[in-house]
Amino acid sequence: MSPALRRLAHPLDMAAAGEAASILATSFDTREQAWDAAAVAALARDGAVLLLAPGGCALIRVAADEAELLTIAVRPEGRGRGLGARLLAEALAAARVAGAARMILEVADGNAPARALYARGGFAVIARRRDYYRHPDGSREDAVVLARDLG
Repeated sequence: MSPALRRLAHPLDMAAAGEAASILATSFDTREQAWDAAAVAALARDGAVLLLAPGGCALIRVAADEAELLTIAVRPEGRGRGLGARLLAEALAAARVAGAARMILEVADGNAPARALYARGGFAVIARRRDYYRHPDGSREDAVVLARDLG
């Protein structure tokens, strides 16, 4: 793990939770996707692991032998420089260490950069959730559920 990338778990320092919330707020267009510091801390309290780097973060949760990538975000000004790939690789490694055999995630169907990142990371479509995301203008978008074996 890069020294600039930290892996944090409960009890989560509220400064770290606030940093993650700030990154999420600049990365997503709806409040449902951009959790606040209290929500990030609550997820950690419930077992999620926060991966935090300058300008980016990811949250994963492991239950039994399955991990879920709850969110991954890179501030807009830092995109295209490999931070998302580093966060994803660290999320996969953390899930393996926790005993997961597979990781799942969901992503907006039209989020081409994220879909490309996940494809490069070995994820494949396993399901679709119709009209899952609601945009600020009221339009809706499908979520695509992806999975990858961690073996």
